[in-house]
Amino acid sequence: MAEANFPPLPGFIPLKPCFYQDFDEIPEHHRSMCKKMYHLWILNSATLAVNLIGCFAWMFGGGGVTNFGLAIIWLIMFTPCSYVCWFRPLYKAFNGWLATLSFFSYNILIALIMLVPTIMFTAVASLSFFALTKIHNYYRGSGASMSKAQEEWTTGAWKNPQVQTAAQQAAMGAAAGAMQEQHSSPQYNDNQM
Repeated sequence: MAEANFPPLPGFIPLKPCFYQDFDEIPEHHRSMCKKMYHLWILNSATLAVNLIGCFAWMFGGGGVTNFGLAIIWLIMFTPCSYVCWFRPLYKAFNGWLATLSFFSYNILIALIMLVPTIMFTAVASLSFFALTKIHNYYRGSGASMSKAQEEWTTGAWKNPQVQTAAQQAAMGAAAGAMQEQHSSPQYNDNQM
């Protein structure tokens, strides 16, 4: 088994890499797809980091602390979890075939057992690619765009009486709750004094 080399960590951090990752061991005709999925995972992680900065700025601009706290949790949890639960199965699907096929020359029974998770990893990778492609094609085929969404909102949504009523009730409820919270004083009973 090769020595773990991912994530690449600076020497002053007392943690060690957990996984072995080398794109050169992926067959050449699948290597670019695997690298694209890796870059997609990097983009997801960068988005979570930028979200943390945005929520930090929002907190200091008068927003609440809740979103900043959630952004920290998302960055800490979702970055490693998405690597382990999403990218790693894709990587193993591309790499699993090499290990399985090479083991057929040593022990056929074990290679057949290894073939089951290899096929499953391949199915997960294929279904992920299929789902992403289908969503992309659906989005492109629907004619959806930000300007079209804005146009539908301004022309259609506010004309709907149910939407108007719900928005008015939500705004009045939020204002009433804020006023009550702002002007309420603490209540003590005789036991607390």
